[in-house]
Amino acid sequence: MSYTAAVITVSDKGFRGERVDTSGPAICAIAESYGLSVVYHTIVPDEAEDIRRELVQCADERGISLILTTGGTGFSPRDITPEATKTVIERETPGIPEAMRAASMKITPRGCLSRSAAGIRGRSLIVNLPGSEKAARENLLSVMDALTHGLDMLASSGSANCAEDAGK
Repeated sequence: MSYTAAVITVSDKGFRGERVDTSGPAICAIAESYGLSVVYHTIVPDEAEDIRRELVQCADERGISLILTTGGTGFSPRDITPEATKTVIERETPGIPEAMRAASMKITPRGCLSRSAAGIRGRSLIVNLPGSEKAARENLLSVMDALTHGLDMLASSGSANCAEDAGK
């Protein structure tokens, strides 16, 4: 089945044109390499209302299957992407950020510092990724196979044959 994706870069400097967004395009490329059609990409400032508005529009109005954010998952006082995400999701999917953090910890001890969140809104899956291109790539690649299966489950009317390919 073919799915759509959106990438939302959360960055004050990127929004103001003071920094070139490399994470967003890198995430788009990974999503496309997995067969997803990236139909939307934008940059917003680190403002809760802007983040929420984009997430809701992508899920509710655009009907996008996978919504990926990059940025705003660290410790800075302006890093509020997980908090904004949690206000719009209907069902949390804690295993996704847990898996990303576990994979990151194999690369750097600082991997535990990511505050990423993930969850479901309607039939859309929302996943927060770190803001650095390297970390965003590593995190997304560590869960991409699972995410595509999750999209299959969200799109199905019941079971998505979860046990058939669980060993892959």
